[in-house]
Amino acid sequence: MASRSPRGARSHDAWDCLLPGPPSRSNGGAADCSNFGLLAYGAGSCVVVADPRSMQLVCILPMPPSAAASASAHASLAPFVTSVRWTPQPLLRDLSSHEDPFTSHLRLAAGDRQGRIAIWDLRSRQVLLWLDLEASSSSSSGRMGIQDLCWVRSDSWLLAAIHGPSLLVLWDTVTGRCLWKYDASPEYFSCIRRDPFDARHFCTLGLRGFLLSAIALSGGDGGSVSMQDHRITGISDSSSDLQKLEKDSSGSASSLSPAHALFPLFFARLCFSPVSKSILLATFPKELIVFDLNYGTTLSAIPLPRGFSKFMDLVPDQDRDLVYCAHVDGKLSIWKRKEGEQLHILCGMEELMPSIGTSVPTPAVLALTLRQSESSVQNIGRVFTNPSDIQTSLVEDPSNSQASLAEDDTLSKILNKEIDAALKTCLISISDDGKIWNWLLTSERDVSDSTKEQVSGNGTNSPSITLKLTEPVSMKISLMGQLHLLSSTLTTLAVPSPSLTATLARGGNNPAPAVPLIALGTQGGTIDVVDISASAVAVSFSVHNNPIRGLRWLGNSRLVSFSYGQVNDKGGGFTNRLVVTCLRSGLNRPFRLLQKPERAPIRALRASSSGRYLLILFRDAPVEVWAMTKTPIMLRSLALPFTVLEWTLPSAPRPIQSGPSRESLASKEQISTPNTSANTSSTEAKVANSDSTVDDTSESFAFALVNGALGVFEVHGRRIRDFRPKWPSTSFASSDGLITAMAYRLPHVVMGDRLGNIRWWDVTTGLSSSFNTHREGIRRIKFSPVVPGDRSRGRIAVLFYDNTFSIFDLDSSDPLANALLQPQSPGTLVLELDWLTRRTDRNEPLVLCIAGADSSLRLIEVNISDTKTGSITKSRVLNERFRPVPLCVPMLFPTAHALALRTILQLGVKPSWFILNNATSGILPYQIPDLVPASPSDLRSFMIESTLPSVGDIVVPELLLKVLEPYRREGCILDEERVGLYASLVNKGSAARFAFAAAIFGELSEALFWLQLPHALSHLLERSENKSQHSSKPASISEAESALLNRIASRERSAGSITSEAVKYGQLNMMAFSQEELWGKANEQIAWHAKLDGEEAIQKRVHELISVGDLEAAVALLLSTPPEGSQFYPNALRAVALSSAVSRSLHELAVKVVAANMVRTDNSLSGIHLLCAVGRYQEACSQLQDAGCWTDAATLAATHLRGSDYSRVLQRWAGYVLHSEHNIWRALILYVAAGALVEAFAALRDARQPDTAAMFLLACHEIYSQASPNSQTDVETSITVDEKQSFQLPLRNLVDEDIKAISEFYGEYQRKLVHLCMDATPTFD
Repeated sequence: MASRSPRGARSHDAWDCLLPGPPSRSNGGAADCSNFGLLAYGAGSCVVVADPRSMQLVCILPMPPSAAASASAHASLAPFVTSVRWTPQPLLRDLSSHEDPFTSHLRLAAGDRQGRIAIWDLRSRQVLLWLDLEASSSSSSGRMGIQDLCWVRSDSWLLAAIHGPSLLVLWDTVTGRCLWKYDASPEYFSCIRRDPFDARHFCTLGLRGFLLSAIALSGGDGGSVSMQDHRITGISDSSSDLQKLEKDSSGSASSLSPAHALFPLFFARLCFSPVSKSILLATFPKELIVFDLNYGTTLSAIPLPRGFSKFMDLVPDQDRDLVYCAHVDGKLSIWKRKEGEQLHILCGMEELMPSIGTSVPTPAVLALTLRQSESSVQNIGRVFTNPSDIQTSLVEDPSNSQASLAEDDTLSKILNKEIDAALKTCLISISDDGKIWNWLLTSERDVSDSTKEQVSGNGTNSPSITLKLTEPVSMKISLMGQLHLLSSTLTTLAVPSPSLTATLARGGNNPAPAVPLIALGTQGGTIDVVDISASAVAVSFSVHNNPIRGLRWLGNSRLVSFSYGQVNDKGGGFTNRLVVTCLRSGLNRPFRLLQKPERAPIRALRASSSGRYLLILFRDAPVEVWAMTKTPIMLRSLALPFTVLEWTLPSAPRPIQSGPSRESLASKEQISTPNTSANTSSTEAKVANSDSTVDDTSESFAFALVNGALGVFEVHGRRIRDFRPKWPSTSFASSDGLITAMAYRLPHVVMGDRLGNIRWWDVTTGLSSSFNTHREGIRRIKFSPVVPGDRSRGRIAVLFYDNTFSIFDLDSSDPLANALLQPQSPGTLVLELDWLTRRTDRNEPLVLCIAGADSSLRLIEVNISDTKTGSITKSRVLNERFRPVPLCVPMLFPTAHALALRTILQLGVKPSWFILNNATSGILPYQIPDLVPASPSDLRSFMIESTLPSVGDIVVPELLLKVLEPYRREGCILDEERVGLYASLVNKGSAARFAFAAAIFGELSEALFWLQLPHALSHLLERSENKSQHSSKPASISEAESALLNRIASRERSAGSITSEAVKYGQLNMMAFSQEELWGKANEQIAWHAKLDGEEAIQKRVHELISVGDLEAAVALLLSTPPEGSQFYPNALRAVALSSAVSRSLHELAVKVVAANMVRTDNSLSGIHLLCAVGRYQEACSQLQDAGCWTDAATLAATHLRGSDYSRVLQRWAGYVLHSEHNIWRALILYVAAGALVEAFAALRDARQPDTAAMFLLACHEIYSQASPNSQTDVETSITVDEKQSFQLPLRNLVDEDIKAISEFYGEYQRKLVHLCMDATPTFD
């Protein structure tokens, strides 16, 4: 069942979560890094979104409580977030639907332990859709929590989710419909992952080794999912551990709980190899498994070395055959695949939790994730800055201004910056002390070939490998940044509210101003000081070894805190510890040090507004009064049965009166009491006179006793005296309610009791009143801060014992009727609250600070309409968040502005455009004195000069630069590192700029397409040249046979070279198209399966050998079939046919008939082999494609076909990838390699990407004109709209009208984009 959220105001307008609590094991390691670089992870009941490049918090998304919890009488704890996944949806180029949140690129799926899935829109911070199987259930204990999530491609992007222990569900995230279910009980599903080579394909792993492979064929019902299940072998040690855990947990946990709740320390994780298709890597607690999906068998099972902690998670390297495994003890192991085998060797160990600077016990690492966007940007830098990699596209534009820019010393430092050739991997780890760690892994050399290992077989399908390390690889791990959030479970909260008598800590008589800081005490004994203007932890102090029980500010630069521990020896008692912490020096000074334990623990602390005096309350012991000088001095003890004490707050400023005096709290009481008939003006004069006679250096506190008696004491220096207030006209002594909370601000004292009654008393007039809240007992009362001009000085926040709160206005005629209750905000339980005191104007909203029971710190803006003056509710005052460095995430721009920046990066902008803004110039370690900010009239001078034909509207770039000018001035477009990379690429050709723009905006497949485009066009040109050379001289049979024999003989050498190239640029394997790459990869995989036997495995091995043309090995393998085997006769028949040296026409016909019969009986592989035996490779490829073996068909074609025959196979493959796999970028590369550029442009037109079509046209022209400037082979010259320059493209079918249509379509897109940009408001955060 799905439900849509109302499309109203953003959910954080009333409840703005400032900082989350620390993550825990209950969050299930929920973390995910988006393609454009943002990190999202679960922390308690919140989703935290951060930028790992700048180590800044972006926003917090608190999960609202379920409807059942909100409707119940007792609100439950907010649910833990157990899984988060970013949508792979790229930035849409369809301007007609660019603002539709259901197709937004900023969607985030979050699942919780109550079985709900929220589809968040990051831009509006609003839940778009709820996906819930048990929406009608009212009990959270009977709901199936979410174990893992994964986005899957079908007709649209679907969401696969693991509900409970074994239920796999496929959701439509637009309609909210449940499309498909699969129950694998009694298995325990652990994780679900998507195939990087085919987004429709996903695999789900169970704790016992059960593996489900599924393909989402369409968005229909259950029949639209193709499934195949496997069983992973070689995990006997982990299976025995799981059986023990099942016995221990039987009956103690719910049968509907997911795996991470049942077995929190038993991890089974899965990932696809980014280099080799159909290869899976899985970790169980004691094994690292390599599994082949095509063969359905385990290729290697590597046991955990002795002395190593259990596996927790694994992350594959995107460019090298390396796997990074996180362990339960916080260590990182690095595994490298051995050349030519699917065998991984341990080559290094690193610490993810440094032993220096961490608390004891050491925090636990909860999650590990890879920043894939960094790998894509590195690929672009390595390819386009090395001339030997791509020769046809790396020709610099002679008309650009690189030479003039290089004259400036500072700019030349960027342009000539050396690109590090060493591969770098960026990892993010998250620990349970609220820290995000940004790691950089670099390798200085590869694993030595002399590394020895011993392989011993424990069965054919699950070989066991015992490792012996001799020389580990040299890996270097560096900590690049750390984001520190709340470190532990919150126990208390303190907000500074210094009075005018408080002085600065450095001395003098200057008053201490209010600071934007909040101090938080934690369960771990640390004090976290939060800067609310930056939404970050400013400083953290490790003060106590026990939980902090109380925390108070002494002025605005010192903190006093206490903790206690119970003594377990014979005497018993408690050890109380009091510490004063100085924020300026960072020193912790204990005071009141005693040699022996005390009978009573400290109950609370109460500090005066000036910070000069401190009250220490004990359980069943006298209250101590201390003077908080540099060396604290105890003044005296008060042996009275206090229940509550509170110091007076700073005196409220008098409102400016221009008309009749307001209806004050005292005058309201006079109207309601017959015996008091004095007028309002005399009462106010009396109050003012009382305020003026109070000594500025004295402070007073109010108290209540156990018998209900009230009093006010005044402290002046070392003297404590009775304030002698005017007592209430009616006694407050009550036998039915003990006073439990109090607030005191001259002249009013407000009290609350355990029955929910609120009473207040004017100490100068004796007037009093009361009302009942009809709630549970009152735990805390806080006066709101007031400023000159406030009509009301009686607003209070009341915290009840049921961890809810309300806001009352005691100056109103009916405080209960006009109360603001908590249901207006999401229902997390409130642990502590206080008002923020930085309000300076009466039009600013009141801000309430709340420490939630989920350990989150939240701010609530309270806007109360003033019915007396008829004014409406005040609009929200937006306070800009302070950031130490700009947040450079272009994907967070409004969609129109993001598309504008993408267009500018593609067309080419000079690097000086980025560094001329004021914000960046203050951050970079250099200045550019010679260049001054350009006026809007000469913005076009920032665009690079190009000799390419013009396409689209030539005026649009200047307009787009004007739109982006605010972002440029703020310095939030690109950071220094990426500006330097763009400076090194901007003159390297259009393909380099297009790839860079795609990578910056998270479109990794498109970036790979631009990287491979020069290779694809070179392949097309080579094929055309070979065709023209051989058109007059046809190849003889002997030449063809010689070529085949040479290819077979050089199989191992070629496979080795292809392997090393694949390792160098691992991600480019997804875009492989050339014959050498496909054939070499297939040769490499043959060695992986050499030791596999069994009838099914032999059939697949024979198929691999025939695909690469190794007929001799195929015949030998077929003849090795034993006579008693069921496949003996079919194998013998194929062996005879394959061994035929020369094929006659009659023999060919007979074999074709036999092959057709085999295909008819669903024995397609055997029929294909016979077709290969008689040289019918084109028909064999067609049958393989009909059977869905697209990669095998391409491999067979790469081995045996040439020219147009090979192109037809690639073109048909491209159509399948485009329409079935929905991977337009891989399809485009195949179209280009096949020479079908017309079909490539048609695919871009159907996908509504006019900008990409225009850039594709420019790239093809540039690459072709530079690769063959004098060649006219298959070139069609087309005149552009401006009739000045012509396009040169390697094709015959693209005519002038097609090119003009592409240019006009792109011009229309540009003009519409400009209008949308002008209408959108720039947003910087």
